[in-house]
Amino acid sequence: QRPPAAPGGIDEGTDAYDTIDWLLKNVPRNNGKVGIFGTSYGGWLTTMALLHPHPALKAASEQASPADMFLGDDFHHNGAFRLSYGFEYSAELETSQTANTYFPFDRYDTYSWYLELGSLAHVNERWFHGRIPTWNDFVNHPNYDGFWHKQVFATYLKKTTVPNLNVAGWWDQEDFYGPLEIYKLLEKDDPRHLNYVIVGPWNHGGWNQAGGTHLGVVQFGQNTSEYYRAHVFAPWFRYWLHGAGQLPLREAMTFETGSNRWREWSAWPPRESTPRKLYTAARGKLSFDAPSPGAGPAFDEYISDPANPVPYRHRPISPTYPGPGWPVWLVEDQRFVEHRPDVFTWETGPLAEDLAVAGDIVAHIFASTTGSDADWIVKLIDVYPEDYKPDPKMGGYELMIADEVFRGRFRNGFTHPEPIAPGRIAPYTIDLHTNDHAFLKGHRIMVQIQSTWFPIIDRNPQKFVPNIFQARDADFHRATQRIYRAPHSASYIELPVVAR
Repeated sequence: QRPPAAPGGIDEGTDAYDTIDWLLKNVPRNNGKVGIFGTSYGGWLTTMALLHPHPALKAASEQASPADMFLGDDFHHNGAFRLSYGFEYSAELETSQTANTYFPFDRYDTYSWYLELGSLAHVNERWFHGRIPTWNDFVNHPNYDGFWHKQVFATYLKKTTVPNLNVAGWWDQEDFYGPLEIYKLLEKDDPRHLNYVIVGPWNHGGWNQAGGTHLGVVQFGQNTSEYYRAHVFAPWFRYWLHGAGQLPLREAMTFETGSNRWREWSAWPPRESTPRKLYTAARGKLSFDAPSPGAGPAFDEYISDPANPVPYRHRPISPTYPGPGWPVWLVEDQRFVEHRPDVFTWETGPLAEDLAVAGDIVAHIFASTTGSDADWIVKLIDVYPEDYKPDPKMGGYELMIADEVFRGRFRNGFTHPEPIAPGRIAPYTIDLHTNDHAFLKGHRIMVQIQSTWFPIIDRNPQKFVPNIFQARDADFHRATQRIYRAPHSASYIELPVVAR
C-alpha cells in the first residue's frame, strides 16, 4: 500500500508506510498512534518516513541522520574525501558476503599504510579491482553531480507535517552536519511548530549510551545521556503518543560545554547571539581588534608537504572500526600537532572573563598557495589554564570545539572545480558549524590552520587535476601556504557571542 503523495516505486519511505500500516492492523490494543526514531542510518530511515508520512505517524525523532554525503556527512566534507572512513566502510560492507569483515591492514598504524598506498588510483589497482560499488561511485563522482544531488534531503524535505525531535552531538565523528541540516530544512516551513532540536556533548549515538558523564578525558559533571533520555526523549513520545505530560523543550535545547549546563532557546541559532570577529594577528596572536596599517608582515606562512601530512589524531592511528580511537578523536588534545611547522597557530591571552558562543561559527580566511589546488583545515580550540585546579592532569589541554576542511578547487561551487591561481590571494568562507560553548575565564582561545589532515582526509595533490581519485603519484607537490592579515585581506573567525 503506497501513500497517495508518492509516485510509483519502492523505497525506504514506502517501506515505513507499509510497516506502520501492518503494525496498526496486527498489534493488539494499539491506540492508533505510531512513533518512530533511529540513529545514524536509522535516523535516515526515520527521515525517509517523514517524506510521505502514514496518517497514524504522530511523532518522530531523527537522530544523527546524514543529510548530504558530499557537503558534510560521512564521506565528504566540502568536497574533501574522508579517506579512512570511506575506504574502510567500503571494504567492510562490500568485500565479503559476511558482515563486519574488516580490512586486513598489515600495519597497526594505518597512517603509515595509507601513506605507502600513495595515490588513490592504487586502491583499485591493488585491492578492490573495480569490484566494490561504493568505491567506484566515489571515483566516478568526484564532484557534486546528479549522483549526489538525488541523495540529499535538501531535494525532498520541504515541510514539517509530523512532530520531529532532531538529536545531535557536538563531537559526532560521523554525522554532525546531518541532523542540524535536517532541522534547518524542516524549519523553513513549520507553521504548526512541530520541529525541535537537542544537541548534547556526545559522539555518534552517545545519547544512547550509559556513560554520558564524559567523552574521552573531558568531564561534563553529570550524566548527560541519562538526563536526555529521562527528561527529553521519553517525555517527547509520551506527550505526542499518549497525550500525557508536557512538551520537554520550547524549541531548542543545547548543552553548553565549558560551563557544563543545559540551555533552552526559542530558536536555533539563537536570536540572542551577536557576531564578533576574532582576527589573526602578528606573532601568532588572536585579537578582537581589526588589523591596522603598519602592523608588520601581512601574512603568516607554512609549507604543506603531501609526503608528510599532518595526522588527524595521535599516532599510531588504529583502524576506524573496530579501533578504539575513532569514537573520541574529536576531543583529543591538539598539542600533539601544535609545533609542527605545517600547522600555524594563533591564540589569545588568558581571558579576563567568560566568553560564551552559541550559534554558527564561520571562518573567513584570505589565503594563497604556490600550488594550483589546496585544502584549508580550520580548528577552533579551547586551551585550558596550565594550573587547572578541577583536574591538574588537564592543565594546558587543547580541546577542539569546532573544525572543518574546505577543498580549494570548490571555492566557486561544488559542481565544477576550478584550479587556484598560484600566488593569488583568494577569500574562503568555511562554515565551522553551529556550537554552544563557554570559553571560561583564564582559558585561551586558539585557532589552527593547516592543509593536510591524514588519513581522515585524502591528500590534496596541491596541483590541480581533474579527478583526485585518479591522480598519479607524480602529481603530488609541496606548496607554500599563506594566511593573510592585512586590513584589506584580514582573516578572522566569526563568533556568535551570547551574554552569560
